[in-house]
Amino acid sequence: MSTENEKAGTPDESAAGAPRSDERGPAPEAAPPPPATPPGAPPSSAPSSPPVPPPPAESPAGPTPAGPPAGPAQGTPAPQDGPRDLWASPTAPTASSSSGPWAAFPPPPPPPRRRSGLLAAVVAATLLAGGVGGGLGYLIADSGGSGPAASVSERGREVTERAPESVAGIAEAALPSVVTIQARGDRDGGTGTGFVYDEEGHIMTNNHVVAGAGNGGDLTVTFSDGESYEAELVGGAQGYDVAILKLRDAGDRDLEPLPLGDSDAVAVGDATVAIGAPYGLSGTVTTGIISAKNRPVASSDGQGGNASYMSALQTDASINPGNSGGPLLDAGGAVIGVNSAIQSTTGGLGQGPAGSIGLGFAIPVNQADRVARDLIARGEPVYAVMGVSVDMGSGVNGAQIVEEGGESITPGGPADQAGLEPGDVIVRFGDRVIDSGPTLISEIWTHEPGSTVELTYERGGRQHTTELTLDERVGDQ
Repeated sequence: MSTENEKAGTPDESAAGAPRSDERGPAPEAAPPPPATPPGAPPSSAPSSPPVPPPPAESPAGPTPAGPPAGPAQGTPAPQDGPRDLWASPTAPTASSSSGPWAAFPPPPPPPRRRSGLLAAVVAATLLAGGVGGGLGYLIADSGGSGPAASVSERGREVTERAPESVAGIAEAALPSVVTIQARGDRDGGTGTGFVYDEEGHIMTNNHVVAGAGNGGDLTVTFSDGESYEAELVGGAQGYDVAILKLRDAGDRDLEPLPLGDSDAVAVGDATVAIGAPYGLSGTVTTGIISAKNRPVASSDGQGGNASYMSALQTDASINPGNSGGPLLDAGGAVIGVNSAIQSTTGGLGQGPAGSIGLGFAIPVNQADRVARDLIARGEPVYAVMGVSVDMGSGVNGAQIVEEGGESITPGGPADQAGLEPGDVIVRFGDRVIDSGPTLISEIWTHEPGSTVELTYERGGRQHTTELTLDERVGDQ
């Protein structure tokens, strides 16, 4: 079960953690290909790629199992397992198709036991942080095209200038503001991605990317020109999986913040560009589309860390370990999301390296921006809560308020004042249909404390509608 007052991001047994995109550094040269499979023999499922360091924790720092927290309603998704249209030309794109620290490359944790009540509606994603580094990553997939371009001569060779609206133009403008982050702790280390948030030297990334350096560790930020700076952690939010760093002694650097877009205005089918350091390959660019919006995702690092919950933007742009914390851009080059997690085909969380299968998840930038402002102003995150504990593994279609095991409704809290009772099943929150406890948590966290929301619940076979005003909780508990 989950309780609003519990630790933010603490996973519940009912929702598996989504693997995060932590990077692991490039692998050694591949061995010669194996002999051809004899006729009639089944194809081999083992990849022929060379060995690489262990996979990143699945949520903040890489693949890891996690379930929704047992606290007041906050909502979490369950794991879920197209063709992409490439940009037609450099000028007019068409709709196309974690960083947990790595401790001396320990072996991946054994697969977690999962309750049979896991809801398919909630995606259990793997955080994209990397072993040699942690964070989501992308692979550039510019189709070229024959859009208008200008040619100039440079030292005897012809160079084609790309239009600003092309993928190449967007990448050229954004890359100087995207950074690779190295986090080193007493025992753990990881690599991820981040980007310049403002001119004061703040860098936005995922919390799971820098979590390993939280207790006196070192943080190093490297720009695309190779310049590196030490950084300090301003604040992190486990539940939201957002963190803010600040550069030290970067007064001589001309910082260009990436423009922030409007994630609420994004439509399914819109083109996307992702930038990050997958497997340590800094400055990697990939393209895709927005595959879905408001996808409830519960993710956790592969080391049993706390879960994060998001009502995510889903994209088919290639995102891999090491991309965590990197920007997801729209066709105009504005940030619409912060890449955080992926769904992979591994047998289970922590059973092998996570890799892109076209199911990547990003924190909507409108939410990330709000969290960042709280972290900069207060040093702690602020969460909206409604004062109930919901069952994260029930088989009902909705978020059921816990009936047993103690106080499931906070006396005098929003739910109590709205007349909710233990056993009630919440089926709609605002304009969103609620099909599980994790979904409710992720949806609540898209709102600000003080927001008034219409809520529909079932009791005794009948539906009722009421309104409640969300309360707040400060800090990760």
